[in-house]
Amino acid sequence: MTQPTDNRRDALLAAALNAAGCGWHVFPLRPGTKRPALHGEATCPRTGACEAGHQKWEQRATTDPDRIRATWSQGPFNVGIATGPSGLLVVDLDMPKNNSNGNAPDGAATFGALCERTGHPVPDTYRTRTASGGWHLYFAAPSGVRLANTAGTIAPLVDTRAWGGYVVAAGSITPAGPYEAINGPVVASLPSWLLSILKPAPNKPAQAPSVPVTAQSRRYADTALGDEVRNVSGAQLGQREARLFRAARAMGRFIAWGDLPRHEVEQALQEAGEAVGLPPSQCRATLRSALNWSIAHNQRRRDAA
Repeated sequence: MTQPTDNRRDALLAAALNAAGCGWHVFPLRPGTKRPALHGEATCPRTGACEAGHQKWEQRATTDPDRIRATWSQGPFNVGIATGPSGLLVVDLDMPKNNSNGNAPDGAATFGALCERTGHPVPDTYRTRTASGGWHLYFAAPSGVRLANTAGTIAPLVDTRAWGGYVVAAGSITPAGPYEAINGPVVASLPSWLLSILKPAPNKPAQAPSVPVTAQSRRYADTALGDEVRNVSGAQLGQREARLFRAARAMGRFIAWGDLPRHEVEQALQEAGEAVGLPPSQCRATLRSALNWSIAHNQRRRDAA
């Protein structure tokens, strides 16, 4: 009776070992899903890898065959690849959502159009077909540049995964379908024209906020952020994205006023959204939209002249 489960587990173990053999750092995803199977900070036992402090999935991802076998012996986990530690930049060509216009182009089409406009061919590299019908294009990230995840920076429905991100490896299976490798694992270097779009902008001299940041205003902003994180963390199914959107709208004013840096707000709310089960890309898109609106509409404090 257990043979199908055993067969599935063996196939997923093989997928994890195959990815690790390419030098890619893997970690387990919950069976049949795209969500990490590792414990969160709130339930961290502070033992083993976490003895000196909680280790997140990016820190615990590994290429060690013994650790991989020990993990996948416990169940048919899907396989996550931590892109940053793996030295990868993965371009995610997504499909339009179910409520999108039926004629809307998918990520592959918008990416192809971008390549054509810039006079470059669509890069030839290792790729996987995703469960939704999209594509993951794998590239070797350049040394000396720490690339982060992006959502829509390159083109609509074109996201990227680098440090702080992960992708589902070929061989994993979800209710929507499998993730399949389409060609051999030959990963091309990230094209320079793509790098020019993705690499961080040079640091600019910090500009003092128009209204001085006082200790009191910073404490108030920190308290507000903590409250909004708890609001998102307590969201039930069907409320999660709306809670995240409202939290970002509420916090955008503190960014506009100079009380909090944007990256702190984004990181805190991103982690809260992912903790309640929202996909990372959905969290990023929701936060970007809500924060951009709030910042644009809160350039002046209510108590400012």
